[in-house]
Amino acid sequence: MLLQTFIAGALFVTPLLLYKYLWQYFPWINAFEYTKTLGVDLIGFSSFQILPINVVVTFMLVGVIEETAKLLAVKTTDKKRICSIDDAIEMAVMAALGFAFLENILYFYNIITVRGIDEIFYPFIFRSLFSTFAHIMFSGVLGYYYGMALFATQEMKDKQNNKKWTIIRTIAQIFHFKKNVLFHHEKITEGLLIAIGLHAVFNIFLEMNWTFLIVPFLTAGYILVSYLIERKESHKVYCMVDNNRNDLLDQ
Repeated sequence: MLLQTFIAGALFVTPLLLYKYLWQYFPWINAFEYTKTLGVDLIGFSSFQILPINVVVTFMLVGVIEETAKLLAVKTTDKKRICSIDDAIEMAVMAALGFAFLENILYFYNIITVRGIDEIFYPFIFRSLFSTFAHIMFSGVLGYYYGMALFATQEMKDKQNNKKWTIIRTIAQIFHFKKNVLFHHEKITEGLLIAIGLHAVFNIFLEMNWTFLIVPFLTAGYILVSYLIERKESHKVYCMVDNNRNDLLDQ
């Protein structure tokens, strides 16, 4: 199952390559072309630092594309064999490793082809260490929320958490939605937004040459993912006790 998820993560790089390849035939599908018009707008941090809005929008878009691809890779696994939130995090990390593996190979191949093998050393070190770990961090966070979504029925039944879902219960009553399905989609969306935001921040640091922020950022990410893994609910075994997951497994 781990190997399957790793391979799925790698294969989900392919649709992105196809999308990029089609730009030369259908320029209008290149969403990044539309962000260029925002280049004149700036976000000022001080008199010395400015951040073009088109950079922010562009890398948010990159985050949307890549994090959605990795989530879809995780969803190809047999969800019935995921028994805990910790399992979901593990699957998400494996998808991230597969995605980063193929992405790095293509990146290195491009450098060797264009600039020669002599230019590969520093990109190899950086992407192998920092970029790969960044992918693990983004997907680790997303995996936690995916696990919460997958076990929504049990989470909603947890008496200790009932007060947290007052808004969900209210919306469900008004629109006649199932509370667990609504909770499921809320957690998927929450996880995606956080992963996309973290992805965009990392890429912005690179684009603006704020490399001094990379190590603190990834260190904070490591602490965050470790915290999510160690949380009590991450280790609850659900698959043997939750008989009401069928309405969520196809979401």
